[in-house]
Amino acid sequence: MQQRVPRLFSVRALVLLIVLAVAFILVFPTLRQYLNQQVQLQQSRAEVAAAQQRNEDLQAELDRWSDPAYVEAQARERLAFVMPGEQALRVADPETVPEQSSSADASDGPAVEADPTRPWYAQIWDSVQVAGVAGTDDGTDAGTGENVPEPTPSE
Repeated sequence: MQQRVPRLFSVRALVLLIVLAVAFILVFPTLRQYLNQQVQLQQSRAEVAAAQQRNEDLQAELDRWSDPAYVEAQARERLAFVMPGEQALRVADPETVPEQSSSADASDGPAVEADPTRPWYAQIWDSVQVAGVAGTDDGTDAGTGENVPEPTPSE
């Protein structure tokens, strides 16, 4: 008699392995897509929650702007508006305003005196006018390019 060589896999086991491999190949892409969609769904829900919170914040801001007292307070704070008959005062904090030395400022060139009661656009216009007259480093006028004589120090 011949001896039978034991088989490593039976035919049934081989068929079962092939069926499982085919099932895995068919199910895996669908399962992967499902898991990706779950992650996207969670991200979308987080975005919606953030958008709803932002919407609530903006609605609260809009409600504040419908209050005349809030509008008046914002106009006073942001634009320095005053009601008719009131006097505008601007307080300079001594800790933030550096002391000015007259010798250092005089050598830097012309300067515009800051008047806190004047509007900002008038102060800027004065600064532009002074800058146009001040000249450049090579001794020419900034606006025209003509030579400007050096000022002589007076004693």
